[in-house]
Amino acid sequence: MSANPLQDIIVVEVGRRVACGAAGSFLAQLGASVFVVETDAAPDASFEDKFSQRDVFAYGKNSLRWSGEAGDPALQKLIEVADVIITSSDADLKALPVKPPAAAIVCDITAFGAGEGGGKPVSDFLLQAMSGMVDTTGDSSGPPVAIGAPVVELSSALYAAASIVAALRVRRLSGTAQAVDMSLYDCAVNAMATFLPSHFGGGKPRRLGNRHSMAAPWNAYRASDGWVLMCSASEAHWQKICEVIGKPDLGRDPRFGSLADRMARRDDVDTYVGDWMKAHPVRECIAALSAANIACGEIVPVGALADEPNLRHRHMTQDVTAPDGRRLRVAGNLFEPGQAAYGTGAIPAPDNGRAAIPAKAAVAAGESRAPQLPLAGIRVVELGQYTTAPLAGRHLATLGAEVIKVEPMEGDSARQWAPHRDGMSYFFVISNAGKRAVGADLRGADGLAFFRDLLRSADVLVENMKPGSLARLGFSAEVLADLNPRLVYTSITGFGADSAYPQRPAFDTVVQAMCGLMDATRYDGMPLKAGISIADIGGGQLGLLAILAGLELRDRIGRAPRYDLSMQDVAAWLTQLSWNGERPAAGTIEPDGGSFTAVDAAGNREPVKSVAEVAAAPRTAARNLIIQSRDDKPWPLLGSPLGLTVTPPRVDRAIGQPKPLTAALTRELGLEQPSAPRAARR
Repeated sequence: MSANPLQDIIVVEVGRRVACGAAGSFLAQLGASVFVVETDAAPDASFEDKFSQRDVFAYGKNSLRWSGEAGDPALQKLIEVADVIITSSDADLKALPVKPPAAAIVCDITAFGAGEGGGKPVSDFLLQAMSGMVDTTGDSSGPPVAIGAPVVELSSALYAAASIVAALRVRRLSGTAQAVDMSLYDCAVNAMATFLPSHFGGGKPRRLGNRHSMAAPWNAYRASDGWVLMCSASEAHWQKICEVIGKPDLGRDPRFGSLADRMARRDDVDTYVGDWMKAHPVRECIAALSAANIACGEIVPVGALADEPNLRHRHMTQDVTAPDGRRLRVAGNLFEPGQAAYGTGAIPAPDNGRAAIPAKAAVAAGESRAPQLPLAGIRVVELGQYTTAPLAGRHLATLGAEVIKVEPMEGDSARQWAPHRDGMSYFFVISNAGKRAVGADLRGADGLAFFRDLLRSADVLVENMKPGSLARLGFSAEVLADLNPRLVYTSITGFGADSAYPQRPAFDTVVQAMCGLMDATRYDGMPLKAGISIADIGGGQLGLLAILAGLELRDRIGRAPRYDLSMQDVAAWLTQLSWNGERPAAGTIEPDGGSFTAVDAAGNREPVKSVAEVAAAPRTAARNLIIQSRDDKPWPLLGSPLGLTVTPPRVDRAIGQPKPLTAALTRELGLEQPSAPRAARR
C-alpha cells in the first residue's frame, strides 16, 4: 500500500480491555490517528487489562492523560472531533465525561454484549472455559488446558476493528453512524467452527493433544535439542516419512498400509517417528522432512521469535525504546510486512498527545439516506479451501457482498470432511454460508476465460492458494492489476507470498508451532496446539479486515491495494504479551468431580463447558450465535460476531452444490459482454 485506508480518521481509545488496545493498534496500522486515554488507576487483575502492558498497546499512538474528572477541556475537544470511540463498559472505571458526537462510531467491547453480565468484567481465561475452547485443548488422557495467550480478547479485537471499518463505510455512504456492540463470548463461540460440526452430526468432540482426528502420523515430537511438529495426510506422505526415518520397509508394511490402519496403530507410528526424531537435532529433522515435502516446523520458543527467519524477513517484531529508556519488543504492521513501523512509530510518553489534538470538526451526518448493509453491491470472488479465505468470504457475505466461491469441478476438498448430512459436510456448510458456488476447471480454456471475465466484474479477490499458484494460472498480481485496477486482491498463506519459506507447505498446526503459541501453551512440559484452528482463524479475520480497509482505500484514491497476509504473522501477534518477559499465569484448571473448573487470577470460578454444553447454553441462544438457515431443509449456521447495531450482518442461507459453467450462469452473473470493471460503472 502506498496510502493509508483510514487517513484522517481520529480514534479515541478509552477502553481498558486488551481487546480495546489491540483494536486501536489495528486501526493505527491502517492509518488512523489513535489517541489512548490514560488514567492513574492501577491495572485490574480481574480481566486482561491493557495497562498491565501499557507500552505494548500504546505503541504507534498518542497519549492523553485524564484525571477522571469531567472538566478536562483537552479530552472534551478530542471527543468532539472523534470519528471512532472504543470503550469497554464492563471494565472501564469512568464513563465518558461528555456525550460523543452524533456522527461518531462508538464501539463497546464487553464480555457478553451491551446490557449483559451486570457490568462485571470477565477474564479471557474464564471466557475460554465458558466457550468450549479449554475443553478442546490438551490430551484426552489429561485435563483440559487454557491457551497460553488471551486469544479471546485478541480475536475479538480483529472482529471489532472490522466492525468499525464497516460502520465507517456505512456512515460514508449513507450519512448514518451507528454503535458497535462487541461481545467477547460471541467471538469465542464463533471460533468453535471446527468442533461444532461433530456435535451437529451427533458426535462428541474430544481433546486430541497434538494429534489429528483423521490423520497419522501427526504430532509433536521431541528432537535431540527441541521439539518438531510434523503433519501428514496421505499414503504418499507416509511412504516418504518412512524413507526419511530410514525404515522404507514400514512404507510397505500392510499393518500401516492405509490411513485407517495407521490411525488404529498410531501409538506404534508415533514411536517409530519419535525414535528417529530424538536422535537428531531440530534443524536436521526439519531439513530432511522438508526435502521430502512433508509439512513440519520447529516449536519456536516465544523468546526466539525475533530470530525466526520468516518473522525477521517480514519485520514482524520491532525493537523500540519506551519513554523510561527500556528496550521493548512490539509487533510490526501485519498489513504491510516490509514496513518497520506504523502510526507514530514510537511508544508515546504519557500525555504527549495533548498538543496534537486535531482542530478538525467531526464528520457531520449530512443528508441521510437509508443505510444498507456495508457491502451491498460488492462482488467478491473467493478461491479458498478449508478455513482462512472461506472465513473471510463468509463474513463478507453476511455484510451484504455477493460472494462467488470458485471451486474445482470435483468441489472444495472440505466438502469431504465428516460428518455429513444429505451428502453435504457440516463443516463446509458452516464455513461457507451465504455464498454462491461455481465449479470451474481453471486448467482449461473455458474455465480460464470464465474466471478472467468474473475477475473483471469483481471488487474483491480473496484466495489462500499456495504462493505462486495463481500466477502459474496466468493471474499474477501484475496481471490482475491490469485486468481490473479496482480489484482489491488479498492473498492469505501460511508464511506469506514474500517469505523466507516460499515453497514450504503449511497447516494450521505447523503455523501454531512456528509462532510461539505452542511454547506458550504447555501441560507438564509438553507444548500443545490450541484445539481451535487459531492460526487459520486469525488469518481469515485479518483477511476480512484487510478487504474492508482496502475497499475504503480504493474508493478514496481510485485504485485498489494488494494484501500479502501471513497466518504466521497474525499467530505470532497473538503471543505478544509474552514477548517482554514472563506473562503472569492467567489461572488454573481444577478437577471438580467428573468435570473441571477454571479459576482465574482473581479467584473467580467458572465450569469448563463442553462443546455440547456451549451449543445448548441459554446465552448462546440469546445472542443468536447458532441459528437455523432459511433453506427448505434448515442447516445449523454460526451467527455473526460483528456487532453492527443499525446494519446488522445477515446470516440466512447455506451454500449449495457448485453450479457448472453454462450460458445461463454466465448471463445470470452478467458476464455475457465483459467490458469495464463493474466497480467502475457504479
